[in-house]
Amino acid sequence: MTNNNGVEWRIKVEDGPWKRAGISCSMWTFITSLYFKLCRFVKKAWEIGVNDPRKFIHCVKVGLALAAVSLFYYLKPLYDGVGKNAMWAVMTVIVVFEYTAGATIYKSVNRICGTTLAGLLALASAVTFSRFIPTIKARFDYGALIFILTFSLVSVSGYRIDELFSLANQRISTIIIGTSLCIIVSTTVRPVWAGQELYVLVTGNLDKLADSLEGCVAQYFEAQTPTEESNKKLMGYKCALNSKATEESLANLARWEPTHGRFNFCHPWKQYLKIGATMRRCAFCIDALFGCINSENKTSNDIKKIMSITSMKVGIDSTNVLKELAITIKKMRKSNKLDILVMEMNNAAQELQNLLKSYPNTQNNAKETSPNEAKLEIPIMEIIQVGTVVSLLSEIVARVEDIVKCVEELSNLAKFKEGKTKCDKSKQHSTDCKISPEQQNDEEVIIKTLQIV
Repeated sequence: MTNNNGVEWRIKVEDGPWKRAGISCSMWTFITSLYFKLCRFVKKAWEIGVNDPRKFIHCVKVGLALAAVSLFYYLKPLYDGVGKNAMWAVMTVIVVFEYTAGATIYKSVNRICGTTLAGLLALASAVTFSRFIPTIKARFDYGALIFILTFSLVSVSGYRIDELFSLANQRISTIIIGTSLCIIVSTTVRPVWAGQELYVLVTGNLDKLADSLEGCVAQYFEAQTPTEESNKKLMGYKCALNSKATEESLANLARWEPTHGRFNFCHPWKQYLKIGATMRRCAFCIDALFGCINSENKTSNDIKKIMSITSMKVGIDSTNVLKELAITIKKMRKSNKLDILVMEMNNAAQELQNLLKSYPNTQNNAKETSPNEAKLEIPIMEIIQVGTVVSLLSEIVARVEDIVKCVEELSNLAKFKEGKTKCDKSKQHSTDCKISPEQQNDEEVIIKTLQIV
């Protein structure tokens, strides 16, 4: 500090208790921060378990399998049977046990085959090359890796151990024990089937695709105010775009699973991949349609009013077809009204194209106020954008038809049951199939309307 005379002076204060208090405060802040981080982690882990309890059950199943295989160490009769090689059984459980039953069986079979062949053959170089072959890499990559690992261990240990065949026998036995325990626990204790997961994924993506299509068309032509829920549905098509890797992985694992639920051993899982591929092509068109919604070049309200009714009908009809396909796969029963829905969708798409072709004349005639006035020209950007939207809707209709063909092929391969009519469901109540006068009048009105169309 400086006084009035310009003399500078300083005061030195010992920082003993103050320094200790600062350190104590810093430690308390650190402990508090660590506590809150731990609480957030526990809360997040708890939410994960609550959202999908099967993950918690999977942890219990792994613990059960490890407890069972550990008995080969703790029980003397079992330990005398396998000796110190019981370690391989424990390691096998840790490496092989996966979330789905198909993945567990896939790794178990690959591990047994890889270990067995490696104990008999000296083909490590050939197996290494085989991992570059796509089909081998897709289905037996893990087995090839175990083959090379086991062969290398057995070859090196052969210089030190005289009883080589005894070592190989014990190694194979312990791995069979470990894999058998994994398969039994995975398929009997609340199993998670890869086939069921693929089935749920594909049907869910169909529903999300339908909601996205309906939301896109409604938001473009009706100028609806987006909400959080509507935006979530609108973005549902991205699930179909991003699910290719998951679908391929689940389809590959599902082929290893035994018969479960409504799925036989030879269920056509590859057909679900075809359905997923056609859905992605449809989702790309919806993504382009979504781009038109956010385009800076806006179409006038006049042209939207003219095209909105027919365009909305195309969107609704396409949505109905997609939802009916989802119901068909969920119930594994052929639909009786799918052909009618597809026909209505195609008719609406054709009507929309005809309306677009006749739009310039209609618009000019509407804008003519007197015979002496010239016809008004339509802004080119309006025609381009609305033409793009109509073209995308027509393309979506074509892509939906591709999905219909794939689902029908699945229904034939998987032998879906024939759909039941309302009268078939109530044969024991024949009066339910009788048509009341009011219903007959309604049907006559519907027939007359269709004739007009």
